[in-house]
Amino acid sequence: MRLVSTRGRAAPISFVDAMLSGLAPDGGLYVPGAYPQLRPEQIRAMAGKSYEACALELLTVLTGGEISHDALAAMIDAAYATFRHPAVCPLRQVDNGLFFLELFHGPTLAFKDVAMQLLGRMMNSVLEKENRHATIVGATSGDTGGAAIEAFRGLERTDVFILFPDGRVSDVQRRQMTAVADANVHALAVDGSFDDCQAILKALFGDAAFRDEVRLSGVNSINWARVAAQTVYYFTAAAALGAPERAVSFAVPTGNFGDVLAGWVAKRMGLPVETLVIGVNANDILARTYETGTYSLRSVVPTTSPSMDIQVSSNFERLLFEEYHRDSVAVSALMQSLSTRRAFSLSEPALAKLRDEFFITSVDEAAVAAEIRRFWQNQELLVDPHSAVGLAVARRRLADVPGTPVIALGTAHPAKFPDAVEAAAGVRPALPERLKILMSAPERMTRLPADTATVAAFIRGRARAARC
Repeated sequence: MRLVSTRGRAAPISFVDAMLSGLAPDGGLYVPGAYPQLRPEQIRAMAGKSYEACALELLTVLTGGEISHDALAAMIDAAYATFRHPAVCPLRQVDNGLFFLELFHGPTLAFKDVAMQLLGRMMNSVLEKENRHATIVGATSGDTGGAAIEAFRGLERTDVFILFPDGRVSDVQRRQMTAVADANVHALAVDGSFDDCQAILKALFGDAAFRDEVRLSGVNSINWARVAAQTVYYFTAAAALGAPERAVSFAVPTGNFGDVLAGWVAKRMGLPVETLVIGVNANDILARTYETGTYSLRSVVPTTSPSMDIQVSSNFERLLFEEYHRDSVAVSALMQSLSTRRAFSLSEPALAKLRDEFFITSVDEAAVAAEIRRFWQNQELLVDPHSAVGLAVARRRLADVPGTPVIALGTAHPAKFPDAVEAAAGVRPALPERLKILMSAPERMTRLPADTATVAAFIRGRARAARC
């Protein structure tokens, strides 16, 4: 399998090389040259298989066979042995036609673990085999950072630098990054928003000399391997409800568009998905784009669902590449307009395709709290604010289209956001025993300004790959 850049000025590369590089050197994002197709009987058979077996089958296809079958199987088994639930991503019915896909049973209690636990093992295996080191730099609005640190902590081949917006993540999210003693982990509290962190990250990847000097690699959802790993739970959940004979819809709370993009990829691979329902919070750039056709940046508004407090949805570029029939010149022009004018407008055909495949709506803070309260009072089910956004838009979709079941993605454990959950439901979710130590452990972090040169200098002085 060869992967190409959405901006068309980088040579096609292998899955392994795309995994190690993250962002393309032309600033674009890697996507497969062509999406593999699954036969209906392959999807049907997933209903009787373990999550690990389904992951092996799908990722063998999505990696193009670049990782040996036995090695990939061992990595998958090891990755999902870290999850607290034997089904890895269990599906439960919570209302008529409404299902809840629990993606938070991994080590850091967030859906990011599903891909990150596997990505860490895959990257480390390749680096050991090739006797190489890498410097992993990521930007997080809350959950990616903890998941990346948990996946790569203590590994000899990597140093991990995670940028997060100072004061704009929950206490649990922060401590999952800062209460880690491993010497290869560096938590960087940036004086700015997540979008500032993400802009620094993209600038670092855009600096060819710096990228080569420290052997830069990324684990944000810009990394195609993460998107590939996340397609698995779309297939397993849909198969459990009768796919391919029965179509389903998915409701996904999102900020950076990576999780829902994985659902779109699953659909392109043959999964019968009727609609991908996207829920956003008060940072509603995707909903406004859906309504008006104009993607226009505004200031980030802090909410109770901080992982979605994003204006620049990086993975949206991958969808634009497809909606514009893989016209990399058109995509580059849109991204240039975003950089210079802080906005771009979709063509009428692209907007029509967006509206045909997705339903996008926003959920305000009052509605988020009401959803948390509703599920606690009616079912004694505690959900975090991000999952509440997904459940709210799922119920809206069911009201409009009651004949198709909707699977809402539960993206984080409620204990990661105890203040918001308690304020809405009157009950404080308990942190699992193995994570309680976080709240009293000493923290290690470095506060830095939202300045690319300052961050680059910090990384350069501590990255072992620069000295190898």
